[in-house]
Amino acid sequence: MAVRDGHQFSAARLEQWLERHIAGFVGPLHVEQFKGGQSNPTYKLITPARSYVLRRKPLGKLLPGAHAVDREYRVIAALGQTGFPVAEAFALCEDDGVIGTTFYVMEMVEGRIFWEATFPEVSDVERPAYFDAMNATIAELHRISPDAVGLGDFGRPGNYFERQIGRWSKQYLGDVEAGRVAAMDTLVEWLPNNIPAGEDEVRIIHGDFRCDNMIFHPREPRVLAVLDWELSTLGHPLSDFSYHLMMYRMPAGLTAGLAGVDLAALNIPSEEDYVAAYCERTGRSGIPDLDFYIAFNMFRLAAIVHGIRGRLARGTAASAHADKMAAGLESLADLAWRQAERAGAR
Repeated sequence: MAVRDGHQFSAARLEQWLERHIAGFVGPLHVEQFKGGQSNPTYKLITPARSYVLRRKPLGKLLPGAHAVDREYRVIAALGQTGFPVAEAFALCEDDGVIGTTFYVMEMVEGRIFWEATFPEVSDVERPAYFDAMNATIAELHRISPDAVGLGDFGRPGNYFERQIGRWSKQYLGDVEAGRVAAMDTLVEWLPNNIPAGEDEVRIIHGDFRCDNMIFHPREPRVLAVLDWELSTLGHPLSDFSYHLMMYRMPAGLTAGLAGVDLAALNIPSEEDYVAAYCERTGRSGIPDLDFYIAFNMFRLAAIVHGIRGRLARGTAASAHADKMAAGLESLADLAWRQAERAGAR
């Protein structure tokens, strides 16, 4: 789409910067904007020879630690060296004088994005292979040693759930303009007192691993690139996997969900089988406390949507779909509390 009002910048100034920092870049440059990008505005940079993608921080007042495009750049640059499917990272610019905020430029990967977890565009026969590709990709990520790829300092190791619950609770409580939600207030109290005991594993985690954050091969059930690494950090891999697994318990109206779908009729693997495949790939015998992990992730997602509602109130929301996302906040928070009840909350 054309660049939205309030998201424009000088294409000529950007073109000059690209010529200096990206090998082989040759203008003239034409800029369009992607419709997605709830948090960080994302642009298509078109030249006669090829296209690129630019991700930037939004303008305006930002919450501390949010919109970390510099971290996105670092993690995809590191993972790209391992063969993990990410877009090639070309350059990072932290000079606000170029387009007004920090940004980075990466490869434009051509392929398919599936916006619905039912993968309606593929046949029933092919559908299991697409689920298996997602499963294999997240398992591959969780097998990568952070130290081995230079990301040993990409986050604070240990006490992941305690720190994350504290972070998102603070962000939720601090965004006064977005208002309060009863179920969120209850979860803020319940979650920190019910963190499962046990070993705190540390791996690179994506933080928003969903079907619509992946580019698939144009014809094959193969992931070419995982997108949107803004929330990536070092953390517990079961947090990351259970976030991805939320698709089985989320209705389609809130996000790319499968709740209420006849899985067998669509030849989609069951939640139990999907968990078993991940466990086999990562050497686990099972996932105790899965309901807690999913409750935590739904709370975290609700906190993110709460932030979108806050940006709407401040007039800085980046996506044309932001109002629809924000409207589902109460339903999402209620669903998160129901997962907590499955985990024993009363």
